[in-house]
Amino acid sequence: MITPKGKLIPVGGAEDKGTDLEQGFIQRNNLNFFEQGILRRIVNETRLKNESNIEVITTASMIPVEVGENYLHAFAKLSCNNVHILNIRNREDAQNPEYVERIRKADAVMITGGNQMRLTATFGGTELYHILQQRYFYEDGFLIAGTSAGAMAMSNTMIYEGNAANAHLKGAVKVTTGLAFMRDVIFDSHFDKRGRFGRLAQAVASNPQCIGIGLGEDTGLLITDGNFMEAIGSGMIVIIDGHNIRHSNIADLADGSPISIENLIVHFLAKGNKYILSDRKYIAMQEHEYAKTEVE
Repeated sequence: MITPKGKLIPVGGAEDKGTDLEQGFIQRNNLNFFEQGILRRIVNETRLKNESNIEVITTASMIPVEVGENYLHAFAKLSCNNVHILNIRNREDAQNPEYVERIRKADAVMITGGNQMRLTATFGGTELYHILQQRYFYEDGFLIAGTSAGAMAMSNTMIYEGNAANAHLKGAVKVTTGLAFMRDVIFDSHFDKRGRFGRLAQAVASNPQCIGIGLGEDTGLLITDGNFMEAIGSGMIVIIDGHNIRHSNIADLADGSPISIENLIVHFLAKGNKYILSDRKYIAMQEHEYAKTEVE
C-alpha cells in the first residue's frame, strides 16, 4: 500500500457552510466561516504558509457564491490572500483545462460543505480528480482540507444518507464509495451536535474493517502518512473500532429491524491527542503538552 506524502485535514463543520442553509434551517446571515483556530492550522500546514496558493472547491454546496466569498473573507482575516474559488458545478466544469491547471499549481485545496454525493458524482473518474490523487499520494506537502461534506467524502467508504433518529434500524444508513484519499476509515461530521453515534456505529458494523471517525464541530484531524492522526480544534473526535466485534446481527436482519452489536471499542480524542490507524493505537498527551495547548 502506498504511503501518502501529502496531508489531510478533515473537519466536522460548524455552521455547515451550506448544508443547513440548503435545508432552510438557519438564516443566511448566520453563514460563518469555520473557526479561525482550525483555519489558521490549515494555513500553517501548507508549504508557504500565508503565501500559499489555495483553491477552494464549492461543488458540494447549492449556494457556492456565498460560501466561496465567505472563505475568501475568512482567509483574508488571516492575511492569506492567494486564495481562489473553483466554482465547479458539473462534470463538464471538472474537465475544464483552466481548472485542471489550477489544481496542478495549488499548494492546498479546501473542499467546502454541502452534499458529499455532489463531490463523488462530479469528480469521480475525471482528470482533475486523478491530479488530486496523484498530488496527495506522491507530492510532499500537498494538503487537502475539507469540512462537513468535504470531510466525509475523503474516505473510500462514505456515508451519504442516514437520519440519526433511525440509525438503530438496519438499512437506515446508506454508504457508497467516496473520493478514496484514505482507505479503511469512515468519516462522519457534525458528530456530537447531531447525535450521529448510532449512524457511524451501523456503518462500522457493516464494514468492520473500517475505523469510524466522528468529527465534532469546530474540530478536525491533521493526518500525515495516511496513518498518523492528531486532533485539532476545540471539540471532540470519536473513534469507533469494530475489529473486535464479537456479535452483530446486521447481516441476518430484514431492513427496518433494530441492530445489535457487541464489543465496539470507542475512544474520545481532544485537541492534541493522537491515534495511529495501522496499530489502532490511542496516544494521550503528557502534562507538558496539555500546558502548551492551553497557552495556544
